[in-house]
Amino acid sequence: MVLGQDVQGLEKDIIVAAGVPFNPNSPKQLADVLFSRLNLPVIKKTKSGPSTDVSVLEELAGMHPVPELILEYRSLAKLKGTYADALAGLVNPDTGRIHTSYNQMVTSTGRLSSSSPNLQNIPIRTEAGRKIRSAFVAAEGTEFISADYSQIELRVLAHLSKDQSLIEAFTQGADIHARTASKIFHVAQELVTADMRRTAKVVNFGLLYGMGAFRLGRDLKIPRGEAERLISDYFNAFPMVKVFLDKTVEDATKQGFVFTETGRRRSASGLVATNKLEQAATKRMVLNMPIQGLAADIIKIAMVRLRQALIDQNLDARIVMQVHDELVLESSTACGDQVAKLLKTTMEGAYSMSVPLVVSVERGSIWSELHG
Repeated sequence: MVLGQDVQGLEKDIIVAAGVPFNPNSPKQLADVLFSRLNLPVIKKTKSGPSTDVSVLEELAGMHPVPELILEYRSLAKLKGTYADALAGLVNPDTGRIHTSYNQMVTSTGRLSSSSPNLQNIPIRTEAGRKIRSAFVAAEGTEFISADYSQIELRVLAHLSKDQSLIEAFTQGADIHARTASKIFHVAQELVTADMRRTAKVVNFGLLYGMGAFRLGRDLKIPRGEAERLISDYFNAFPMVKVFLDKTVEDATKQGFVFTETGRRRSASGLVATNKLEQAATKRMVLNMPIQGLAADIIKIAMVRLRQALIDQNLDARIVMQVHDELVLESSTACGDQVAKLLKTTMEGAYSMSVPLVVSVERGSIWSELHG
């Protein structure tokens, strides 16, 4: 792989942009460059001085090229160190394969996590991530079959909130981001631009995680007042979403816990903490837990049913990876069509909701070919 060359190239770009040689891996040297040499504003401080963490760099990224280059450098260096340099040494000598571990009890929402190595954290939408994924190849005579839930958390939100406009959009198979854009920008859907749709996508997913106007404005690079208007117009368009989110926080405050529809629960004691930051963080968690938790349970139900169906139908295929909303199977090419059909029907029928679960299926001999 050429990731090492990419990392070295970024180091040179950073130094050129900074106008002075320094070690980009040193937080102290980076802070000196950002805040003393480039005179960028200090966003937050730690005991040792100005912070250069991800949130700070993201906020500074629009002010100078160096913060954005550092973010790219850190991401690439992590991929190189965690995967490119390490994967060959993780191959099991008996099977010739890499075997990740899936953990049931690590995340608090019920999602599976992956470790040794973490195969859920290799990006598909970056060139570096695709290079690493291209190292995973199906065995001779087999193929990878991947199925990915489409916008499952937004569909779960529609189901839990019982918002008729949201339910109608998913039932009709509408482009939910374009539909949202038409609502918050007050234009006909056919007049929605690509920029409007991108903004609506940030709003749709941001509200799932309890994003407020300050963070939304920062992410979209718009004034806070404009972000507040977008949120207000969203809730006017989908009023039962607001009712559902408010009731979720109210119930969690009374009960001390937040629950998923399937019965999973998580402590919400931080809602009554004296520390305002802890309160805010707990509120964001409470808003997302019922949604992400149910989505996690749905794919687990699908996994259990799928494994049994493969056994019952004597199909030469097995689940080899789960990446949050996606299942990847390795199947004999001889029964690939049958396995692909079974995978789709099992995942789409895993849980009964007021909106359809939709799955897209892709097939290929190399992992990087799937869902790119």
